[in-house]
Amino acid sequence: MTTRPTDIGMTAILPESILVSAACLLFILVPFVPKEKRAWLGYFSIGALVLTALSLISLWGEHLSAFSGMIVLDSYALFFKMVFLIIALLVILISIRYLQIERVHLGEYYGLVLFATVGMMLLASATDLLSFYLSLELMSMSFYVLAAFMRKDPKSVEAGIKYFLIGTFTSGLILYGIAFLYGASGTTNLKGIQSLLSPQSLHASPLLLLGLVLLIAGLGFKISAVPFHMWAPDVYEGAPTTISAFLSTGSKAATFAAMLRILISGLSFGYGAWWQILWPIAVLTMTVGNIAALVQTNVKRLLAYSSIAHAGYILIGIIAASKIGMASVLVHLVAYVFMTFGAFTMVVLLCKTNSRGDQVGDFKGLARNHPAVAAAFVLFALSLVGIPPTAGFVGKLFLFSAAIQGGFYWLVIIAVLNSAISLYYYFKIIRAMYMEEPQGKTSPLSFSRPLIVALGIVSFATLFIGLFPEPLIRAAIQSIQVFL
Repeated sequence: MTTRPTDIGMTAILPESILVSAACLLFILVPFVPKEKRAWLGYFSIGALVLTALSLISLWGEHLSAFSGMIVLDSYALFFKMVFLIIALLVILISIRYLQIERVHLGEYYGLVLFATVGMMLLASATDLLSFYLSLELMSMSFYVLAAFMRKDPKSVEAGIKYFLIGTFTSGLILYGIAFLYGASGTTNLKGIQSLLSPQSLHASPLLLLGLVLLIAGLGFKISAVPFHMWAPDVYEGAPTTISAFLSTGSKAATFAAMLRILISGLSFGYGAWWQILWPIAVLTMTVGNIAALVQTNVKRLLAYSSIAHAGYILIGIIAASKIGMASVLVHLVAYVFMTFGAFTMVVLLCKTNSRGDQVGDFKGLARNHPAVAAAFVLFALSLVGIPPTAGFVGKLFLFSAAIQGGFYWLVIIAVLNSAISLYYYFKIIRAMYMEEPQGKTSPLSFSRPLIVALGIVSFATLFIGLFPEPLIRAAIQSIQVFL
């Protein structure tokens, strides 16, 4: 690894600079592209993502620091940035057809997706609480608009407003937490906080402990952890399905990336306090998420509660805080991205001009008319439950192994019981596909080449990681070396 810790200027944010330039160019091009040809703006966005990925590959192995240590480009950031680019690529692939079905011809959509991706990438690189906050806001503001993008749909507008109101409240909590941490340490740099404070500081300064609690609460809102989860089902249901998939995967993965760096790199001195805050949150999150999903008939709400439950599983790896624990967070996040995105892609396939395709009843008889598509959903469902040989099994196995090594046996027992509960509500959809007759006259699925490519990618990745997890595990372990 080449280490260059001094200020490098724009080199450390070269990938983000490419995406920002592409997004700005998209906004300029929109008025000049006819509505019926605005799908080409999606292909332009894909080209920008590919170019950004090439720039990341060219920087692989570097360790760059910029802007007075506020941004770093290390193996950890590079790992997550590549994941975010894959998520953005999948979002655009399924959006091209979805926007045509919904008759939304606003090219600004793709620019906002790129801006949200930039925010996520900067979150993975943030080594200062101020750069973390600014990156979080860039990502969040893009999602506020995207959630309400279907302006003629009352549910979409409602989702955008709810997400905006909750988001602004969350920003206040995070800012107060940052202010208290700055007041206790005199710096917002994570390494500076770590070097200046000690476990005794928490006992000497109640305001420092309050700052830690507020920061964790703010992050809890972003990952939709219980008791900060109530916004997620409503927003996921009302937002465009493609954005629900983006929120469920990209936003959550980015927040976890920042959360892990903050807690391990900057606040590890307070481990004795924050793991005791996180474990009841983890237990409540996985339990409430799974139990609430049992009664859902809307698939997007069901997947929202499933997403909440998985946030609880991922917190187990953070609580373990060991080398394997940190690596398990990365492994499970990657597995979670592919299997959850695949489930949302199924909803997009069922979407039609006058139907959102998001009810369990819409899946009835799917196996009879489209056996390959039904089989793909079974694969994603099994992975979400954690059944081999799927990516979800590898992710959960790695998480639970880290917890057992850390002595958190009771957390593993609760997580395994919750995984068993989740089997019921996924089976509810599988039963509808294989054991029930379709409602009324069946109509063709909303296939398109980009959508089929996206479905192929997530299906292959879900199965490949389950069968051959070694490359991902090796990459995850290498990425978290920056914390050791």
